[in-house]
Amino acid sequence: MLKTKVDISYLKKLAREMRKKILIMTHEVNSGHPGGSMSLVEIMLSLYFYKIKYDTTNPLWDERDRVIISKGHATPVVYLTLAKAGFFDENDLMKGFRRFGSVFQGHVYTGVPGIEFNTGSLGQGLSAGIGIALSSRYKKKDFNVYVILGDGEIQEGSIWEAAMFASHHKIDNLCAIIDYNKIQENGFVNEILSIEPLKDRWESFGWNYIEIDGHNFEQIFEALDAFTSSKGQGKPTVIVANTIKGKGVSFMEYNHTYHGRALNKEELEKALQELEGEK
Repeated sequence: MLKTKVDISYLKKLAREMRKKILIMTHEVNSGHPGGSMSLVEIMLSLYFYKIKYDTTNPLWDERDRVIISKGHATPVVYLTLAKAGFFDENDLMKGFRRFGSVFQGHVYTGVPGIEFNTGSLGQGLSAGIGIALSSRYKKKDFNVYVILGDGEIQEGSIWEAAMFASHHKIDNLCAIIDYNKIQENGFVNEILSIEPLKDRWESFGWNYIEIDGHNFEQIFEALDAFTSSKGQGKPTVIVANTIKGKGVSFMEYNHTYHGRALNKEELEKALQELEGEK
């Protein structure tokens, strides 16, 4: 799908609507991962409504860009974005999310149109993305691969092995995007196992490094454009997107207890009121 001029005011309204639905869909099944889904909203919308090429009528189109969701538990925001983009009916998602027999499982699943890679165990997506990006050379296809990583996830050693491989093989159609919301399941990332200094580490592994506000559409667009403009230079790109876990709801923000816990009825009502008043 080729994008025309993007209406950022529309995307901001869509982001607010999606945050509400993330909370509703996880509340209704009393399970899921709302906090890290809410931090990823603007990034997902920027990919599907601004940057990447795809065909909702032919999800396996050879020329499509690929998005690998390595932080695979962020299904609420991922599935909602795909529904908004037109891959499937949003009502089917809202009725089927994390329900027995549904394709809309708790971790991303290739039975859902638009999902490229099954992800459950963390730390696997970057390696998969590298293999897919490298395949474009042999297929003689011009597509890009975007890998969405969690910040706690990059504590995994497999991430750094993959990072080393990507730069060695000059895979410059690969872009890793880190949802740097600073919190993992049990607390603050850099208290559990520090991943800083991110800039020095990624650059030492031979990557282009870009750091942005992951809730600012203009900055996300610029970073994605910088990545595609760098193709031909022989270096993969990493975008570190500074975000807020539980973005938009005061009592959820920076609170690790909402990593994998749905809101109860009272919390949901309060959260929806806050999001309704958001500008």
